[in-house]
Amino acid sequence: MAEHEPLTPLSTSQKEMLEEAVSTYQAHITPEVAQYLIDRGIGREEAVSNRLGIVADPAPGHEKYRGMLAIPYLSKDGYPLTVRFRCLVEHNHRDYFHGKYNTIKDDIPRMYGIDSVHRAGEEIHVTEGELDRIVLCKIGLHAVAIPGANMWFGRHRRMLAGFNRVWTWADPDDAGAELTGKITRQLRTAKAVRLKADVTDEYLAHGAEHLLAKVKKED
Repeated sequence: MAEHEPLTPLSTSQKEMLEEAVSTYQAHITPEVAQYLIDRGIGREEAVSNRLGIVADPAPGHEKYRGMLAIPYLSKDGYPLTVRFRCLVEHNHRDYFHGKYNTIKDDIPRMYGIDSVHRAGEEIHVTEGELDRIVLCKIGLHAVAIPGANMWFGRHRRMLAGFNRVWTWADPDDAGAELTGKITRQLRTAKAVRLKADVTDEYLAHGAEHLLAKVKKED
């Protein structure tokens, strides 16, 4: 896929608007949303450090995401660069003119969890979704996320090119295979982790040691 439009620094007003929005969404998180996250293996510590929230009082332009989980993409210093939204209602999302996961219109795709690029040593891990990335970080792995095969771009390859090993944790389906294929073709250091379900489901079913053992087994 061709390289996407290059990233440009956020203006001061953009930073201020995003910070206000993310702070508001964090403050409005409900017990029901907290339980949803716990059911996905994400506790209070992870929710707070990743600044997860709920869109109860939408910022201008975010009205269509009301009621959705807000997943901010943070800089290495912790301030928001953008936000994606996950619908928490189990329904046919297309009937409501949105997807399960939603990106702000005209927003340039980013890598999620870039602080891990700066903190990792010789190895880094790549998941197919933001919440899966949070789970891997919870169990002690430095991880980033690419939210789908069509969100992988040349700049992402360059961001990970310096690592001796790049582990890919894509879902075991066609979309996951496509993402794994793109990463392993572009990075000679990339190696796929074999999964029978997505990261979160395997973690919930079998625990942290099960996931950590997969890396040791594959190495």
